[in-house]
Amino acid sequence: MKNWKRMLLSIFISAGLITSAAPAMAAPSQPAAVKVNDQNVKYAGGAPVIDQGTTFVPLKMTLQAMDAKLTDAADGTIHAVVNDKTITLKSKLKRINGVTYAPIRVVGDAAGYEVRWDAKTRTILLAPKAGASAKTGGRGFMWEVEKNGNTVYLVGSIHIANDSFYPLRPEFEKAFAKADYLGVEIDLSKAADEAQQKLIMDLGMYQDGTTLKDHVSSATYTKVGKILKQSGMKPDALDAFKPWVVGTTINSLKSVKAGYEAASGIDLYFIQKAIERKIPVLELESYESQLGMFNGFSKELQEKNLNDVLDNFDVLDDTVDKMAEMWKTGSEEQLLELTNSMAADEEYNKAMLIDRNIKMADKIDGYLKNGKKEEYFIVVGAAHYLGEHGIVKLLEDKGYKVVRK
Repeated sequence: MKNWKRMLLSIFISAGLITSAAPAMAAPSQPAAVKVNDQNVKYAGGAPVIDQGTTFVPLKMTLQAMDAKLTDAADGTIHAVVNDKTITLKSKLKRINGVTYAPIRVVGDAAGYEVRWDAKTRTILLAPKAGASAKTGGRGFMWEVEKNGNTVYLVGSIHIANDSFYPLRPEFEKAFAKADYLGVEIDLSKAADEAQQKLIMDLGMYQDGTTLKDHVSSATYTKVGKILKQSGMKPDALDAFKPWVVGTTINSLKSVKAGYEAASGIDLYFIQKAIERKIPVLELESYESQLGMFNGFSKELQEKNLNDVLDNFDVLDDTVDKMAEMWKTGSEEQLLELTNSMAADEEYNKAMLIDRNIKMADKIDGYLKNGKKEEYFIVVGAAHYLGEHGIVKLLEDKGYKVVRK
């Protein structure tokens, strides 16, 4: 097994792992610029901020740059006038120094703009949508299951992505438009909540006075310091954190630099659309279960996973590109090969896939059997679906017919 495969499976397996890096990031992201119709938006009294992979912008001035007028924004509800039409959308808002901020992707999409990210210049580009386009971000992974009038769509997510994944092909959007519920591993819109941040700190930091240096080999610790320094951070910046958080953080440093962020992930994309549509978001797991799983790994496995990240750091961006291309082509063969690569480590495979797949399949089974004639749009990491222990096989073993869409 090639170590980089298991290292990068996180982008197909665990949303919690992606977001857990945020509190450990010792170096702040460079502020992003915003261009509307190729014109820089000049913000007075506040600049765009990146929080948990989502870019928030001053709401009023951003709408003005799009020839839209903000009429009201409170309690997560935004009212604005665009082309003489009033639009209402639900979104998480922030209040910073008296200025109301909102996620740029949500606001731009609602106002009729395509929102794209230029990683090289760290600029968010907004341009009016040109209408339906034949070109999409790729095939991706989606299956359909039906039972007595209930329908469940199973979507395989990649938890970090970029704008090249969008627009999604129409089948995704049509299925979601009919859904009564969105199901995800965890609701990433809650990632910045105080309770979630405290949980990450409590689990991911040493509480006994020891530091990373006391729990990994000197060779591993030296490699961590070297890469952090190379990334513009202090060599001891992550000393307070356990190996699983350190590995995730370092992984995220390179992924973000390569232009892949949680803000563009497939699951967060649909979470934001569910908020707009005001449909319930169901969590198949929880932050507690996902982060507790990583924290429960043996000392040996935690250090092994950390070294997988460290030893492949220089090629990480190229490898993420390959993983992204696999999602876009929708290759079941490549996804199955990736999933099967985990079997070499029994502890890792059981915790990351086998045990979680059983629980998620049982919940999906419950949705199909509830007799309410409802539609569910389920988005979880793509690696959960295939293989002997995958969700597709588990549902088939329960008697369901699962059809690739």
